[in-house]
Amino acid sequence: MEQQYLTVTALTKYLKRKFDADPYLERVYLTGEISNFRMRPNAHQYFSVKDDGAKISAIMFKSAFQKLKFQPKEGMKVLLVGRISLYESGGSYQIYVEHMEPDGVGALYQALAELREKLGKEGLFEGPKKLLPRYPKRIAIVTSPSGAVIRDIITTVKRRYPIAQLILFPTLVQGDRAADDIVRNIQRIEALGTFDTMIIGRGGGSIEDLWPFNEEKVVRAIYQTKTPVISSVGHETDVTLADMVADVRAATPTAAAELAVPVLNEELLKIKERQTRLEQSFLYQLQQKNDRYQRLKNSYVFKQPDRLYEGQTIKLDRITQRLIQSMETVYHQKQRIAQEIIAGFRQQTPLGQIREGQQQLKFLNQSLHDRMERYMKDKEKQFTSAVQQLDLLSPLKIMGRGYSYTTKEQQVIKSVNELKPKEKIQIHYVDGTVDTVIEQITPAEEE
Repeated sequence: MEQQYLTVTALTKYLKRKFDADPYLERVYLTGEISNFRMRPNAHQYFSVKDDGAKISAIMFKSAFQKLKFQPKEGMKVLLVGRISLYESGGSYQIYVEHMEPDGVGALYQALAELREKLGKEGLFEGPKKLLPRYPKRIAIVTSPSGAVIRDIITTVKRRYPIAQLILFPTLVQGDRAADDIVRNIQRIEALGTFDTMIIGRGGGSIEDLWPFNEEKVVRAIYQTKTPVISSVGHETDVTLADMVADVRAATPTAAAELAVPVLNEELLKIKERQTRLEQSFLYQLQQKNDRYQRLKNSYVFKQPDRLYEGQTIKLDRITQRLIQSMETVYHQKQRIAQEIIAGFRQQTPLGQIREGQQQLKFLNQSLHDRMERYMKDKEKQFTSAVQQLDLLSPLKIMGRGYSYTTKEQQVIKSVNELKPKEKIQIHYVDGTVDTVIEQITPAEEE
């Protein structure tokens, strides 16, 4: 039987489908050491991951690499999450890295995130920040006595503000006992209560080295202090929970010292400038007061005191004149009211009332007579008009024009159907009555 040979491309495609279809290779958790790493800015990263017995190629796309919170280095042990696939052109399999973190530090990062979330919900990071005193007299420093931090702080403070007193509280800043030592010294400083500012600091290091400043007990101790706290832990890119809860964060120990104290020479210069401005202002005010004194001294008030009363005298005369005029006006008004009252009393005497009643009676009689005449004339006109209307409607008036009416037994006859031959009837005219007997009745149709 003839054998069928595959091409390299066909075999590679078959193997790639096997890799892609395998569910165990779709999500792989891998640990190893970075090898052949060379930083490619703003590009995909290609490197290898190895251990003592094997090595695998790795690729991390730019979008995933930009999310890393650390800088990968040659020989660093890391934890990887990705998928395994085959690179067809080279025929080699590799891991496509989706997430990477330093080996042994991942748990610390997770614990740090959980503690930050917990303390953030309690409001420790959003609480009110205390203001740093402008001119501190005593500054407490919580750091290692042998590190570069204390030397930088002392050098900077002595150069800028040598009158400030620096008190070092030797503190462990690394290791398992560091957190308790930091808390103990913070509480000692608070118990003394004689310090204006507190600086907590240490140099840079890994997350394990800086971990004491992420301990919950240290964060709460800083939050409960009444003394303003400046935190200077690690490098500028290192941010600990102590930095977040402190009143002020400094990037370096030198920056912490600069934040804690002003420059003495500059402050003295400002004091000198303000003293000069105060002296100039005082001299200006003194000159102003002296000029005013001279004006008042030369004023007519002191040379001719009588002129003070000229205006008041004129004002008094005018007020007196207005008062007299007002009194005269009130007097005339009252006099007129009195005359009206007297006239009213005179009208209320019996003789006056009788005269007034007689005049009123005469007026009422005349008014009654005139109304009676008008009333009688109106009734006479109404009567005449009614007689004329009644005369127009009178049956006698109509009968005078040749009309008559017929009765039988004193009943008015309205139709020939009510009559019979030989009956007696009465015919009424305007000037008399005729008795007659019916000879013949002829209905209207026959006529």
